[in-house]
Amino acid sequence: MSSTKLGAAPGHPAYVRITHAVIVLSVLVLLYSGLAILVAHPRLYWGQVGNSLTPTLIELPWGRNYHNVPFGPPTAFFGPDGPVTRSRLKEVANLNSWARSLHFLTAWAFLAGLTAYLGLSLASGHLQRDILPGRKAFSVGALMADIRAHLTFRPPQGHAGPPYNLLQKIAYAVIVCFALPLMIFTGLSMSPAITTAVPLLTTLSGGYQTARTLHFVSMVLIFGFILVHLAMVLLTGVRRQLRAILIGG
Repeated sequence: MSSTKLGAAPGHPAYVRITHAVIVLSVLVLLYSGLAILVAHPRLYWGQVGNSLTPTLIELPWGRNYHNVPFGPPTAFFGPDGPVTRSRLKEVANLNSWARSLHFLTAWAFLAGLTAYLGLSLASGHLQRDILPGRKAFSVGALMADIRAHLTFRPPQGHAGPPYNLLQKIAYAVIVCFALPLMIFTGLSMSPAITTAVPLLTTLSGGYQTARTLHFVSMVLIFGFILVHLAMVLLTGVRRQLRAILIGG
């Protein structure tokens, strides 16, 4: 989809199509396994420490463990004024055994695909030319006109592939240059194998629980982008858009 005429674009280069396939498949598996991991503890915190006995930042209505984990009376560790613990009175739903392994393994495919895409896009000029909105093209008037066109379901019609309109560039730039790298960085900051070797990652993330919360935020941004992206594919011609991203032209 773009504001140029049909047939005027070169389409998607081969490296874009290949890395797009790797990233899309990886993100779908990561979303699936990530939601399975979240079932065990659908609560988000800020800082380094967080558990079922500490105040939550956000409690997510996801899975059987949402508001459904009863605890016994508190038991002191060191004395009446010290920290306490409580025993669970009910076994919680926990899919971590397979979900974490699948999530971690898929993350490396995702990292490889994104790194290849960003590296080749920088080298070819695709990132600067087609993804990042330039100063000359960016204006409040152009942005509002693009928003009105999309809200009235009359987005600029055009070919599949670049050049993109302003809203597309902003959306792609946020996902490619912010949400996806944030997902990778916070994911590495939560990995015991990685942080044992590089503990600075968790510190830079603001703590383990902060990294977990930001990881969830990046997932929400990416999932929202996917929904809008699929809606625009439907509005601008499924067959043409799929042909362009799968075989080019």
